[in-house]
Amino acid sequence: MAQPQIVDLTEIPPVACPCGSARRALSDFAEFPGTVHLTDIVASAHRHHHEHHTEIYVILQCDDDAAIELDGVRTPVSPLMLVAIPPGVVHRAIGEMRVLIICHPEFDPTDEVLGEA
Repeated sequence: MAQPQIVDLTEIPPVACPCGSARRALSDFAEFPGTVHLTDIVASAHRHHHEHHTEIYVILQCDDDAAIELDGVRTPVSPLMLVAIPPGVVHRAIGEMRVLIICHPEFDPTDEVLGEA
């Protein structure tokens, strides 16, 4: 029988990503077909897309003028908004923010395709 997991995301070492830095969890939890990331996004975040991943961003904290850019269209965001990003959509966050990202299927860094900054 599967066992539950309790994860303190702040204890996971951050890794660099096109957005800033991410703390990725649950890659070893077979009962969940994805990963969960606590991501600190910096103002210099890069446009990118994923060929296979769907990402759900839950905005936890953000600058007052923060936005999300999806296929070139900017939309203002605020804490506790959710953004669902299907595969192929070129995206980036604008402004500093902290987001919880639910990624399906499990995150694979080779699925990240960078665009121009």
